[in-house]
Amino acid sequence: MTNQPGATPADAIRNFCIIAHIDHGKSTLADRMLQLTEVVDKRQMRDQYLDRMDIERERGITVKSQAVRMPWKTRSGEGEGGDFVLNMIDTPGHVDFSYEVSRSLAACEGAVLLVDAAQGIEAQTLANLYLAMENDLAIIPVLNKIDLPSADPDRYAEEIAGLVGCEPEEVFRVSGKTGVGVEELLDAICEQIPAPVGDPDAPPRAMIFDSVYDTYRGVITYVRVVDGRLQARARIEMMSTRAEHELLEIGVISPEPKSGKALGVGEVGYLITGVKDVRQSKVGDTVTNARGPAEEALPGYTEAKPMVYSGLYPIDGSDYQNLREALDKLQLNDAALQFEPETSAALGFGFRVGFLGLLHLEIIRERLERESNLDLISTAPNVVYDVTMEDGEEIEVTNPSEFPEGKTRAITEPIVNATILTPSDYVGAVMELCQTRRGTMKGMDYLSPERVEIRYSLPLAEIVFDFFDQLKSRTKGYASLDYEPSGDQEADLVKVDILLQGERVDAFSAIVHRDQAYHYGVKLAGRLKKLIPRQQFEVPIQAAIGSRIIARENIRAIRKDVLAKCYGGDISRKRKLLEKQKEGKKRMKNVGSVEVPQEAFIAALRTDED
Repeated sequence: MTNQPGATPADAIRNFCIIAHIDHGKSTLADRMLQLTEVVDKRQMRDQYLDRMDIERERGITVKSQAVRMPWKTRSGEGEGGDFVLNMIDTPGHVDFSYEVSRSLAACEGAVLLVDAAQGIEAQTLANLYLAMENDLAIIPVLNKIDLPSADPDRYAEEIAGLVGCEPEEVFRVSGKTGVGVEELLDAICEQIPAPVGDPDAPPRAMIFDSVYDTYRGVITYVRVVDGRLQARARIEMMSTRAEHELLEIGVISPEPKSGKALGVGEVGYLITGVKDVRQSKVGDTVTNARGPAEEALPGYTEAKPMVYSGLYPIDGSDYQNLREALDKLQLNDAALQFEPETSAALGFGFRVGFLGLLHLEIIRERLERESNLDLISTAPNVVYDVTMEDGEEIEVTNPSEFPEGKTRAITEPIVNATILTPSDYVGAVMELCQTRRGTMKGMDYLSPERVEIRYSLPLAEIVFDFFDQLKSRTKGYASLDYEPSGDQEADLVKVDILLQGERVDAFSAIVHRDQAYHYGVKLAGRLKKLIPRQQFEVPIQAAIGSRIIARENIRAIRKDVLAKCYGGDISRKRKLLEKQKEGKKRMKNVGSVEVPQEAFIAALRTDED
């Protein structure tokens, strides 16, 4: 049987993805599968083969899902096995990229649930498992890293068996590093995961599950064909936008692009239409033929909603247009990225960008700086608040400067349901942390005598800043966190403004809980006192809620020693010189304005707090 696109019968295709917590060895297992199926020869093989971005390879994490087609001949029993084509999708493990995972699951019939044999089940493992179960996928439980000295496969096999509902003996034991057990796993994928179902004679329907921008070829769209057959050189139509294009190239990724003549039912491949506009290839859209199109589109994906907003500003104002173009390109690769222009008196022109979480913010910022040679400042991250005024008017606030003046009736903030898995020794420390972050406990279960699952309801604003770092440091790195949005709740929130010599500076404003307003005001005023250079006159730095001052620091004036030339002599002469200097300072204070250097803004707004 050929590995050519379009020539494979649907019952010989197996579509699966690998899901796991961060660092449990998804990319390493994918490397071994690529080697065993011989789609990558020994000379080209390298670690983390599917992680194409420098940033992924440096951090050792997967950010983008990758789809790869691999031929496999099973070794069932004594005789000849069957010929299969496996479409594997390697997915990210971090909570911020679970949106990528949900899209990948929709393109599959089965999932390999990977668990580290030395660490056991973690919070993100559970989250991904529930996602797979919601999509009715066949789940193959696998313990990885059995070659580690600290591995305890028997104990964790029981944990997984209890979760998935199988016997501990049915959990596969493999080592992505040495390759032990990977052949048996590939055979099991062919046997246990069902073949894709679709009507080969119906009008074609293919689901877009990812798209990337290539400088030379335009938009490359990754699709999973559900019904019918997509042919090269045919006219295709995007069902949501009704846009028509000619299909210039069609093919599969194996693991480098390999063009063909068609894609049939159940196949996963790519399309190139020569389109340059990134918005014309929407993730979740259905592709069909322009002549004889399908009647109804496939159910798409729910749009990813930003959880955290932050301002991105170029340090050099002339880079504004470059930043816009760079964000446009990134938005194609990352459907969850949203942005709109904004201006700030302190930082100039920039964009208000929506992210899924802090790691997402960090990765996007780093990709912009590297791939487009930009120097950026990001303002402190904040979440979206809904403010209801006394007269009933409702205002959405994504930036503290939009917070309305006047009396408010209610302010709501987003809350999340957080699941924390921790060794039982650290339950007290985790509960204390969640209580200080305004958390409400929802429940607690012991997965085994040593491991506890704790469920809390927490305000998102308390999580996005440094909650994860605090959690790791209090549990010596053993706890893991997963969270999902669960609506809004009312809270007693206030806007804290920073005034320099009585003038409000928008860039330093923040929306915080009333109980923490004093702490925030004192901290930022103290930080600015160190950062703003001394002026010719005294500068008061004040933190205020409305018209009430809650904290104050003074930057002392630079004084020339006017008494240096007076030695001995009459005291009235000295007093006259000091009075004259005092008058001059007073006059200067009335007309002078405080110069805040760019570095002070950057340092005060840094998201990586000391």
